[in-house]
Amino acid sequence: MHTEHLTVTGMTCGGCASKVTKALTAIAGVSDVKVLLAEGAAVVQYDERATAPAQLKAAIEGAGYGVMDAANVPAASGQPRLLRPAPS
Repeated sequence: MHTEHLTVTGMTCGGCASKVTKALTAIAGVSDVKVLLAEGAAVVQYDERATAPAQLKAAIEGAGYGVMDAANVPAASGQPRLLRPAPS
């Protein structure tokens, strides 16, 4: 089991959080989803043999929301990635 921390953009209400939750839970291999509206984040537990972070991102985008790019965010080895915007 793996945990992915995603920064989700565009959520403004509880309905948005529900829509993101529904999109993520529909993915095979996802076992738990917590969407934190106030933080603009989603924490997803999934079986890495059944799905991948790219599929999680695609589901969020397919629901009409954005996911911040992690290109400039270092991830500690073995730790979940937290996708946040790079500092200006």
